[in-house]
Amino acid sequence: MATAPRPRTTTREPEELARRLTAWLGHRLPGAKAVDVTVPESNGMSSETLLFTVEHPEPPFSSCALRVAADPAAYTIFPVYDMPRQYRTMRLVAEHSDVPVPRVLWLEEDPGPLGAPFFVMERVEGRVPPDVMPYTYEGNWLHSATDAERAHLEEASVGIVARLHDQVPAAEAEFLALPGAGSPLRRHVEAQRAYYEWVVGGLPRSPLIESAFDRLEAMWPRDEGDPVLNWGDARIGNIIYAGFDPAAVIDWEMAALAPREVDIGWTVYLHRFFQDLTVSFGQPGLPDFLRRDRIEETYARLTGHTPRAMDFYTLYAALRHAVVMLRVAYRQVHFGEAGVPDDPDLLILHHASLAAMVQGSYW
Repeated sequence: MATAPRPRTTTREPEELARRLTAWLGHRLPGAKAVDVTVPESNGMSSETLLFTVEHPEPPFSSCALRVAADPAAYTIFPVYDMPRQYRTMRLVAEHSDVPVPRVLWLEEDPGPLGAPFFVMERVEGRVPPDVMPYTYEGNWLHSATDAERAHLEEASVGIVARLHDQVPAAEAEFLALPGAGSPLRRHVEAQRAYYEWVVGGLPRSPLIESAFDRLEAMWPRDEGDPVLNWGDARIGNIIYAGFDPAAVIDWEMAALAPREVDIGWTVYLHRFFQDLTVSFGQPGLPDFLRRDRIEETYARLTGHTPRAMDFYTLYAALRHAVVMLRVAYRQVHFGEAGVPDDPDLLILHHASLAAMVQGSYW
């Protein structure tokens, strides 16, 4: 893992983006220029981020971040990038909660200026737990922190999810309801089935992912509870921290109306994904950080809601992540960075832990 090349994340040219961004900004804020335009090395493989500074005689702000829908020519990770939906979600969270989100400034739905819709927000300074190499590896600020500092960050981060669920009225988030019939959880799972079918269209299917969907049906919760606004990608890698306190919550493209446990399960499993990976490469990782029992206990204490059916929801998180990982792998195949093995399940980095969850032997 330490020597593997990072998968390609964009096919766009930063210089061309800077030129087009400056032209667009001049129409929105006459006399303004976009300078110091950069594409962060930590850019994800879904929506892309640009950082830039507004140069203007009287700027109401100066340091900005721009989220642009993925380049359709780049073998995108998701089939649809709804930037107005993300923009509206961030505004909703800011208006109805004390969850820190960057202030959104402009929404551009016309793909003409940059080749895809985008929105601009104020840039929040701080630091983010790294994904590559993961924060569970030695040599980064979070791994080097004291136990007390990590405990503080953990409590504050679970508190973000708790306050989001408790404070934002579900009725105000109806635009995030997924299409289809049945309960919000049923719609959520069916949307993941549809995503999986899109990922494997014309390509080898994953017996492991399909067995995980079957196992979900057998474990379906008796009481799903009322839906809340789910962040969707609820993990510490999507929080900007000032010291060890959350300063901004980012990446809202997976937001939806769903049971609370969808977010909680994702928080639990995405940490376990990094922890398991780190252990498999011979390092201890952070075994006492973001443990499932502590996350559940903290959430219950902060909200009065004890998470239920968590074996189901952690399996669901691992399954959802597996579909994304499979798409990432097929994207690498598309760009000639990898080949397809005889067993397509081997393309899923965490196939062993997912298989253990399906068999009921993981926790």
